[in-house]
Amino acid sequence: MPVPMRKNRVTPPPAECPLTECMRVIGGAWKPHIIWYLRETPRRFSELRRDVHGISAKVLSARLVELEQMGVISRHVMPTSPPTVEYALTELGRELQPLIAAIVEVGHKLKLRTQPEKVRAGRKTNPRVGKFVTPGAFG
Repeated sequence: MPVPMRKNRVTPPPAECPLTECMRVIGGAWKPHIIWYLRETPRRFSELRRDVHGISAKVLSARLVELEQMGVISRHVMPTSPPTVEYALTELGRELQPLIAAIVEVGHKLKLRTQPEKVRAGRKTNPRVGKFVTPGAFG
């Protein structure tokens, strides 16, 4: 006998869901990282590229354009030779900071829950041999 389908008692979100809209802005690869690194001070392209490890210049450029179009960051061309461009958070971008910080905090807690006790004490596992080693023992 099949199990009957239960009725959902949660009120459905409005047609234009605010959660979906917020995730459109901060979702995807690299956007939260870019917002995070702009939290203190404006940064130039090369500085952001160095800050966000693993991002290519092409992807960083695309994400900066997307964030600018969404109104999260502003782009300021400085009158220098050669021209210098700085990116900074807009008011909307600053409003996203507590959200990003909360996600980072939860991420730290999740990492602590999923790592063995010895790793939490500052030791890493060597992937080649599966044993714990002291920090700095391998790259």
